[in-house]
Amino acid sequence: MAKDCSFDVVSEFDAQELVNAVDQTKRDISARFDLKDSNSQVELEAGKAITITTNDETKLRNIIDILQSKMIKRNLSIKILDAQKIENALGGNVRQVFNLKKGLTQELAKKIVADIKSSKLKVQAAIQGEQVRVSGKSKDDLQDVIKLLKGNEDSYNIPLQFTNYR
Repeated sequence: MAKDCSFDVVSEFDAQELVNAVDQTKRDISARFDLKDSNSQVELEAGKAITITTNDETKLRNIIDILQSKMIKRNLSIKILDAQKIENALGGNVRQVFNLKKGLTQELAKKIVADIKSSKLKVQAAIQGEQVRVSGKSKDDLQDVIKLLKGNEDSYNIPLQFTNYR
């Protein structure tokens, strides 16, 4: 009696860890000498975007570096940040918005399924909303699919997680 094993390929992030990283960034800005009186702000907007406003582009780059280092320390991939164009804000300030990537787009899910099928492993892959379900009879084949997808993660330009492994 062979039972199928499966797992889901998703792209998510821990929202609470992101809140903590933004809060730590705010604390660092208020403590750092070069950023203390720069009237800089870092805002997390309902888990959808991060907006950074400051005096000039040099300070903006410093704040982005701080934010990214805090994210990495909290095991958040910086690939979830989708940087938008730097724009001018009120009072001669500059603003940059970072949209947060969550979930797999249809195009990316199709690419993942195509990569799995081209590997010739004995597994099935199906798109289910913003995730891909991979199932097969052999757990070894599923482990090979995970290795394949981790190897291709840079080409997807989005962090992947593997959940519901059974």
